[in-house]
Amino acid sequence: MTIKFGPAGLGSVADAEKVLEQYKKFGFKICEIAFTYSVYIKKEDAKRIGKKAKELGIDLTIHASYFINLNSSEKEKVEASKKRILKCCEIGEELGVKRVVFHPGYYGKMSKEETYKNIKKQIKEILERIQKNNWKIKISPETMGKVNVFGSPEEISQLVKDTGCDFCIDFAHILAREKKVDYGKIKKLFPQEYWHCHFSGIVYGEKGEKHHKSTEKKEWGELLENLPKDKEISIVCESPTLIEDSIEGMSIYEKLK
Repeated sequence: MTIKFGPAGLGSVADAEKVLEQYKKFGFKICEIAFTYSVYIKKEDAKRIGKKAKELGIDLTIHASYFINLNSSEKEKVEASKKRILKCCEIGEELGVKRVVFHPGYYGKMSKEETYKNIKKQIKEILERIQKNNWKIKISPETMGKVNVFGSPEEISQLVKDTGCDFCIDFAHILAREKKVDYGKIKKLFPQEYWHCHFSGIVYGEKGEKHHKSTEKKEWGELLENLPKDKEISIVCESPTLIEDSIEGMSIYEKLK
């Protein structure tokens, strides 16, 4: 097993290359760029930043907009959601990004089966557009932390089987949604050789996720001891103290090796 660690955040375009150099010094091998509120990197800057990341051996990924719902009852909202994902893919190609992570949508008033069918259809359409543009980028729906939101491990696993899309396993979200992490089940649902993961401490209640918190040593320990030993894994830390937590996760992993 090899694990790449890194934070969810690159910061401003002006500082991006300096930040990447700093990340390299820390030993980070992955960084997720937050396009969660807007796609803030332009094409010409994307090429430069992507080149720098490649030189430093840091994989880049993107987290797409929070304003995505592929199961909205309003057609315009579904189309706008697809456009947001595709815009991330377009800039991602320039950045040399491997995958775009996104929150797929909400059940709303629909049944889980109907929601699944709708989201599957939209993901297939996005993948067709990616293919048409000859982009190499992957799209990765994420396991979600609230019980009333689409994105159980089973749903994401089924999407991968039915559409050929990629995936993001968020272990904090799974804990918040299911009140425990059944690592055996996750291994069965995701037999792929590569896992792209999110992790952080999390505060949750009956309905699931409330908010992320700093990651405790014991939380890192439990995750790292239970991860499969026969995979390539990337862990993007999404806690409020993401630099410190990524460094701590790395040092715990080194001791476990």
